[in-house]
Amino acid sequence: LWVAEDGLKMQGYNGSQCWDLSFATQAIAEARLGDAAYLEDCVVKAWNYLERTQILSTEISQASPAYTHEDAINREKYFRHVSKGGWPFSTSAHGWPISDCTAEGLKSVLALRNLQCVTKKGTPISDARLCDAVDVILALQNADGGFATYENNRGYGWYEWLNPSEVFGDIMIDYSYVECSMASNGALARFREAFPTHRRREVDRALARGNAFLKSIQRADGSWYGSWGCCFTYAGWFGIEGLVDSGEDPSTSEPVQRACAFLLKHQRANGGWGEDFTSCFDKAYAVDGMRDYGDDGSGVVPTAWALLGLMAGRCADEAAVKRGVAYLERRQLESGDWPQEGIAGVFNRACGITYTAY
Repeated sequence: LWVAEDGLKMQGYNGSQCWDLSFATQAIAEARLGDAAYLEDCVVKAWNYLERTQILSTEISQASPAYTHEDAINREKYFRHVSKGGWPFSTSAHGWPISDCTAEGLKSVLALRNLQCVTKKGTPISDARLCDAVDVILALQNADGGFATYENNRGYGWYEWLNPSEVFGDIMIDYSYVECSMASNGALARFREAFPTHRRREVDRALARGNAFLKSIQRADGSWYGSWGCCFTYAGWFGIEGLVDSGEDPSTSEPVQRACAFLLKHQRANGGWGEDFTSCFDKAYAVDGMRDYGDDGSGVVPTAWALLGLMAGRCADEAAVKRGVAYLERRQLESGDWPQEGIAGVFNRACGITYTAY
């Protein structure tokens, strides 16, 4: 337990190391800084973390008792989803493959694998292991075309009447989510570019189905409801990028343009965007933005998410994007970091999660 900027908190997980690392390394790669001398050690350490964290994929993990339960007979006996090749939320000891964590881990490996510092100093990750990751992702696509988190949808909505939790909502079965679907679409698209022959028909079909799913759950106002972050700016970024990764042309796609219009509608006078936890449990955009622990209703995290969505959708309103960028520049601290503000993450609709790296 500890007291943070916005109240008393507790650690309910063993961290978010792999998840945070995946986004950080993709940012480094997209900024074309992967081979910069001052970041070389950072990139190699991150790569090696991804290598040893891939589930049941290293010599050490395959010598563990867990690996003996990975065969098809034991998975069927214990109703376990395939694990080998996935990436977890935190550490290898966590051991549970998750669709979006696997997808973002795979995207990071694909983004870093050809950097000079990685090829010279990094621990090798074989192509076969990347194929294993794709196999995990493909296996987590639901019948509706979307992607679940830990396992496929194996039940019915009425199971929620039996929910024993006082905190979490919608936990009795696994559902398809905009966030998991975007991450999976992006990983499959990037993998297809690097390995165009591995399960090509299935990858193509999965992307088409993922695209249709994202369109099917988009609200009439252009938004998506976010289940793992607060909330509509987060889901807007994921939804737009997921559509583009699965084949939408931003310049002609009506769903993408509608999503960008939704984000633009909620830009605040100071150039930023703001949401808080009320978006999650009201399932409507926070009327007062990030009223508490924000900056005149805006916050650095929702602003970053909104900008990522608008840029992925090639938003025509460049002035709005520039105002958002200027807002982030104004809020940056001398250390290079940004101030910690209100809750940015959420698990299962109703439990707020602090992600200090966001």
